[in-house]
Amino acid sequence: MANLQLWETLKAAISAYEGLSPATFFTVLALALALAFAFYYAISGFFSSPEAPRMTRGMARALREELKPLPPPVPLGEITEEELKVYDGSDPEKPLLMAIKGRIYDVSQSRMLYGPGGPYALFAGKDATRALAKMSFEEKDLTRDLAGLSSFELHSLQDWQYKFRGKYVMVGTVKRTIPEPTCW
Repeated sequence: MANLQLWETLKAAISAYEGLSPATFFTVLALALALAFAFYYAISGFFSSPEAPRMTRGMARALREELKPLPPPVPLGEITEEELKVYDGSDPEKPLLMAIKGRIYDVSQSRMLYGPGGPYALFAGKDATRALAKMSFEEKDLTRDLAGLSSFELHSLQDWQYKFRGKYVMVGTVKRTIPEPTCW
């Protein structure tokens, strides 16, 4: 009885608000849903990727080689800036290193960022302290010199340090050629 009363109320509402008979209303609704589904299906076909090609044995072997786990970071101890330069990613057998404030970090896990061709490749194999503080990609800023940096730049540098400490392993330090300032 309640279902019949609900149906009668629904029929009256459709006729009052839409001006259509219930049969016409549900036919139009079904057609609208079918058109919407067809439109979605047609448009989504433009954005789907083509079927992936079958992987050959050679491709699988190359993929396994590429996805080999990284060797554990090797502690270097204290090295010179000149010695740090050989860890710029040009030799895939060596770890990828960079320094901030004289602390050397192994960034090998982010080779796409810091390795050859990466957006931050300029920093690899160098102490990028000033460049990170100034958010600079200029060769002249690839130094450990903090002289003249603003408080905003020093704060930015501190953020970079926290980020590196949390993400990468520190493997050594860069030998200082001049005495360390006492302000940091």
